[in-house]
Amino acid sequence: MSIRRRTFARFLSASFAMAPWVAHGKESYPARPIRVIVPWPAGGGVDTFGRVIQAALAKELGQAIVIDNIGGGSGRIGTQTAARAAADGYTLLLANDSFAATEALPIAGTPPLRPAFDPVSLAISAPQGLFTHPKSGLRSIQDLAAAARARPGQLNVGVPGIGSSQHLTSELVFKAAGNLAVTHVPYRGGGPLIQDLIAGNIDAATITFSAGAQQANAGQLVPLAVTSAHRASAFPDVPTVGETIAPGFVQATWMGFLAPKGTPEDVRLRVHAAVLAALNDASVAVRLRELGFDPIGLGGAEFAKLFDSTIGKFAGIVADRQIVARD
Repeated sequence: MSIRRRTFARFLSASFAMAPWVAHGKESYPARPIRVIVPWPAGGGVDTFGRVIQAALAKELGQAIVIDNIGGGSGRIGTQTAARAAADGYTLLLANDSFAATEALPIAGTPPLRPAFDPVSLAISAPQGLFTHPKSGLRSIQDLAAAARARPGQLNVGVPGIGSSQHLTSELVFKAAGNLAVTHVPYRGGGPLIQDLIAGNIDAATITFSAGAQQANAGQLVPLAVTSAHRASAFPDVPTVGETIAPGFVQATWMGFLAPKGTPEDVRLRVHAAVLAALNDASVAVRLRELGFDPIGLGGAEFAKLFDSTIGKFAGIVADRQIVARD
């Protein structure tokens, strides 16, 4: 869904009209570089999106955007770091729906992290992808399903952490395809997982599709299917899960910016306006399409609704599969 320019222009006009950062002699925000915590190692889908938008966002805000990769715990460690930051707009969290997944699958004794944040700007949505490596002998998503059916529980499918959105989406896929049993192997992020898949150390992987796009183009990975409602425009030959092994299946991922709870509203509006402008940058838009990202540009209230509904959906598969969080 592209951002309508007329809507975007109205948003900017309204935002600047109400924004005290441009009036009353206040210190202009931002007055120094902004740290964006990506709670995953470099090379995964969230990091890829962050790098694509980084320069355009810095241009819009007039300050450097410093991406800080803090991986581990299916995104929990970086998220906890962001939650402890000052609520002044100089530390933001760039998260995906794995944040909703970890809220649906909390570690016993740990408090929820969702209340520690104000959603600011839902930037994009994207399909998850199922990939294999060229030497696996699997050439289609039907081959993958057949292998899982023939060897229950023996097929290794890598995911960026137990309880990540990729893991829970993968569980949803195999359940919808006939309640197939596979063994999900957790990694600390998409980057390390991709390298192990290329090396042939696991049979397949479920990752954000964009994270494996470059390696697929290079012939290092074989893309089998996407989990979105439609095929990725940059990979029209890769089918959807819903048109192959699980009719009607749809589960896309999303990514967006959050701020520590209590960050002033004018600052959050400033960041959201900058994200919208960055998404409308011509070079950014082209690169996003190449990676299979779909610009969304929803504000904080709409983002919060989607966030909370995603938690509910993931909680359902957690209960159904009796998944237990790992510390």
